Amino acid sequence: MPPPVDIVKVAIEWPGANAQLIEMDQKRPLTSIIREVCDGWSLSGSEQFALRYADGPQLYITEQSRSEIKNGTILRLAISPGRAARQLLERIQSHGIDTRLEALKELAKLSADPTFAAEFINMEGIGTLARLVDSGTHFGEMLAFTLTAFLELMDHGIVSWDLISLSFIKQIAGYVNQPMVDVSILQRSLAILESMVLNSHSLYHRVAQEITVGQLIGHLSNQEIQTYAIALINALFLKAPEDRRQEMASTLAQKHLRSIILNHVIRGNRPIKAEMAHQLYVLQVLTFNLLEERMMTKMDPNDQTQRDVIFELRRIAFDGENDPTGTEKRKALYAKDYKMLGFTNHVNPALDFTQTPPGMLALDNMLYLAKVHQDTYIRIVLENSSREDKHECPFGRCAIDLTRILCEILQVGELPNEGCNDYHPMFFTHDRAWEEFFCVCIQLLNKTWKEMRATSEDFNKVMQVVREQITRALAMKPSSLDQLKNKLRGLSYSEILRLRQSERMSQDDFQSPPIIELRERIQPEILELIKQQRLNRLCEGSCFRKVGNRRRQEKFWFCRLSLNHKVLHYGDLDESRQGEVPFEMLSDKIPVSDIKSVLTGKDCPHMKEKSALKQNKEVLELAFSVFYDPDETLNFVAPNKYEYCIWTDGLCALLGREMSSDLTRSDLDTLISMEMKLRLLDLENITIPEAPPPVPKEPSSYNFTYNYS
Repeated sequence: MPPPVDIVKVAIEWPGANAQLIEMDQKRPLTSIIREVCDGWSLSGSEQFALRYADGPQLYITEQSRSEIKNGTILRLAISPGRAARQLLERIQSHGIDTRLEALKELAKLSADPTFAAEFINMEGIGTLARLVDSGTHFGEMLAFTLTAFLELMDHGIVSWDLISLSFIKQIAGYVNQPMVDVSILQRSLAILESMVLNSHSLYHRVAQEITVGQLIGHLSNQEIQTYAIALINALFLKAPEDRRQEMASTLAQKHLRSIILNHVIRGNRPIKAEMAHQLYVLQVLTFNLLEERMMTKMDPNDQTQRDVIFELRRIAFDGENDPTGTEKRKALYAKDYKMLGFTNHVNPALDFTQTPPGMLALDNMLYLAKVHQDTYIRIVLENSSREDKHECPFGRCAIDLTRILCEILQVGELPNEGCNDYHPMFFTHDRAWEEFFCVCIQLLNKTWKEMRATSEDFNKVMQVVREQITRALAMKPSSLDQLKNKLRGLSYSEILRLRQSERMSQDDFQSPPIIELRERIQPEILELIKQQRLNRLCEGSCFRKVGNRRRQEKFWFCRLSLNHKVLHYGDLDESRQGEVPFEMLSDKIPVSDIKSVLTGKDCPHMKEKSALKQNKEVLELAFSVFYDPDETLNFVAPNKYEYCIWTDGLCALLGREMSSDLTRSDLDTLISMEMKLRLLDLENITIPEAPPPVPKEPSSYNFTYNYS
């Protein structure tokens, strides 16, 4: 007979005594259970004690969190959080240096516990720590532990950052500005300043007055603090008023931030970790967002200065021709030239730039091409003006629409995504990366137009192909603009057609009744293959970043399915793991039989909680939760879309529900197509293995294996 659902069997430890094995009744008050445990060891004053987990973060157990205790959990009897807070508060103010150091070390560890943090903060503990920092008497390890505890306590959101004093800010900024400071102190100081900027509008201005970008750039040569320095630069950039961002961007350019990042980070001698990749992505997004104002600015057809830019485009392209003296002749000639330049409105091409996006940004791109790459510009214009009218590639119209497409691909104007690491190294190789990117792509467009032998009626088709060429090339992560050109050269129109054909099942070839019947017969076998593959991946497990955790801390947890598919094991890790984690290291577990459902996107509890950083659509697309008895959830944010599909599909397969991700649909079509083609070629005795090898981590090559005899 199974034990009652409200009873959990646990072991409770106490230093110097044998552990007590008890059956904890979850309906009994926690105070009653603690009193009984204290009586077992003849300890008086049970109200001064509490229970904590013996493993992992060793958090205190409260009435609210006790439901997370599982059978077989090891607990530890400890002094209550209130008593611990009071003792530590006294010890960190003692005169003995060794006593104070040990107290601060313990405080730094305990401050991550929300129950302890609430007690310590209620005793004015944060104010005490701030005064210790302000005093300037703490150095080395003692100061590092003080700053760690302060940051952990503030991260709980119990106290507003707006209450931080100016003297404290100056002291923290002073550590960043000093030439010789311990790395651990620098890391924590930069992280505190970043949190100030992100969480308080008023503190942004104070921090910006104390810290200069030049001082932060100076720290990028130190690999131990690069991530923290770039994170603070990004925070200052993100929270700066619009009129300050362009000024800040100019300062960053003058200080050669791009080349320093390229040489010391991207091309450094260390692999780029996930957090650094995220910060580079954020910097890339914030840099491109500076283009938003021009992208959303319409051209004023009556503004002579703006009209002069269009005239300059005409002059550069047709400089050799003499201007007629008559006004009417000049207008007629200009209209002809503007038609050759590919504008839709020949008489007044300014009207072509009144749609936003791309607005004036398109004109900026065209002028850059005409001035910096003049030979290329003239060649494109004259080459198309000499073709038959129906085959000419309208440069002006193409450049405007291409600018819009590039803005969409690079998501100009959108906030950085908290879960994204998608930076492109090539954008850090040139001071005018955006403009150079446009110049490469406009040449691609002209080449593709010729390859497609396109006419004006094919304009939208050409732009779709060009978008696909650019997207595919960017996905290959070229490290330079020259590499981008090479990737694009390999993605000709004929190659795009070949790729499209290989990636999709030709519907025309598989519509006859016998073929449809064969497909329906094969599909269950393929689905079972995919199901087993997904479950195999869940048995291998995956590493996830802790939800709601400050990124600098790089805390992770791991989850994997038991080999018999009956239990989900999970637990905290000190660092990200690429391989399997033994089940013994995963202290928590959920019986699969207790799982009620799998939630995704905005239905997940952790997506409904407020965050200091704005979470956008892409974070929602990576979120999922396991809902299990009794009304509890295990919350995930997948590291990428591939892992999201693997896990949500695998969990659905585990619960006997339909696997419906895009990845499953794609795999299903691909494998059915392969199987049908082989059968139609009279290849007999095809067997599908019962449990195929695990899918590789990267989605670029699926290792589905067939045995042919």
